[in-house]
Amino acid sequence: MAHSDSSTSLMDSFRQPKAVWAVAFACVISFMGIGLVDPILPSLQTQLDATPSQVTLLFTSYLVVTAIAMLVTGWVSSRVGAKRTLIIGLVLIVAFAALAGASGSINEIVGFRAGWGLGNALFIATSLAVIVGSASGGFSGAIILYEAALGVGIATGPLLGGVLGNISWRGPFFGVAVLMLIALVATIVLVPATPTPTEKSSIIEPITALRHRSLATTSVTGLLYNWGFFSILGYAPFLMGLSALKLGAVFFCWGILVAIFAVFGAPMLKSRFGTPRTLYAALFGMAVVCLVIGIFSGDRWAVIGATIVSGIFVGLNNTLVTTAVMSIAPVQRSVASATYGFVRFIGGGLAPFAAGKLVEHYNAHVPFIIAAVAVALAAVVLSTVHGALVAADAEEESAHSHERADAEEAVREIPAIEDEAVLAESAYRDDQKFGRPVETRR
Repeated sequence: MAHSDSSTSLMDSFRQPKAVWAVAFACVISFMGIGLVDPILPSLQTQLDATPSQVTLLFTSYLVVTAIAMLVTGWVSSRVGAKRTLIIGLVLIVAFAALAGASGSINEIVGFRAGWGLGNALFIATSLAVIVGSASGGFSGAIILYEAALGVGIATGPLLGGVLGNISWRGPFFGVAVLMLIALVATIVLVPATPTPTEKSSIIEPITALRHRSLATTSVTGLLYNWGFFSILGYAPFLMGLSALKLGAVFFCWGILVAIFAVFGAPMLKSRFGTPRTLYAALFGMAVVCLVIGIFSGDRWAVIGATIVSGIFVGLNNTLVTTAVMSIAPVQRSVASATYGFVRFIGGGLAPFAAGKLVEHYNAHVPFIIAAVAVALAAVVLSTVHGALVAADAEEESAHSHERADAEEAVREIPAIEDEAVLAESAYRDDQKFGRPVETRR
């Protein structure tokens, strides 16, 4: 029964209004930007005469600025409205992606990636709120759709980066600029105007929200998990010794697993085992993958295999940690999204740069062993809100049970209504046949 319910919920997640699909498409392109540069990292190092740690700053500037800017997304959105905030974010991404493609040095690209991160923050936080607010199929369905967009974007980003990067390292940046321009037009045309909220958000609200233990705990879990995630995403390409096209293929396979387990695996496993147990297993699996890369960092095929397999655990964690944050945070979901985004992207931004520096000072084993410890610690931190996660699952199941009961009751009433209609029609004809006054029969 649970499996059937999760399948039905999954189907409902993809029956959405045009506006939701427009934002989801823009999300796909936006998330492409995360893995887009993976296949060209070695090319940038060679052609722009940079060190690995300098090249990993492409992730750091992008994600750290995204994290900090998450603090102001609610403040901006509450003053100009959600649609205008989406448009501002998309315009910034188009502009800075194109400028990065036109750059002549690694420092210029790092700087323009920071501007790209500002646009990304405005777009990501607002797009999640728009999808949750506009999507049919309930909150969980909206999260699944959002994570589906994330999975598809992460999967296709490296593939596009590999194909265009095989021509020139500039190609991926210009490619994203063009695709985001399409997403911008779709958002302007298909997303209806949103009213400016009557209540204005405070710029410090996402920070003060961290005083709530449940939100702070799940956000720290996200930070530690993202440390492992972006250690792999940001530094593993340097250990593979592959061309841009082959790196794109590796991370495409990785991204496909991210998408499959974010969209299909997470709801199914959550339905069967619950959120906390599924997350503990996913975090443990991620820690093992990081440890394998750390131990066998000199073995190209071990690194490639472990990187691809990590997509399973990335997909599960992305969906379930986001759902957990939104489910148990005692604040508005827009504030919870901004707070969580701020904390987790700090971890994601610092990890690749730290990995580069650790390799320069020690060796390639160290950053991934540290990443394994960080992800294992994430499971320990998460266990401190185990009860809240179980309660959130029970509340969601109770809501689904009520919905199923209402639906089944409605279905049972249909034959009775139909029988009543048939009897009424028959009585009406008898009255006409025998000349009885119709109005005397009820």
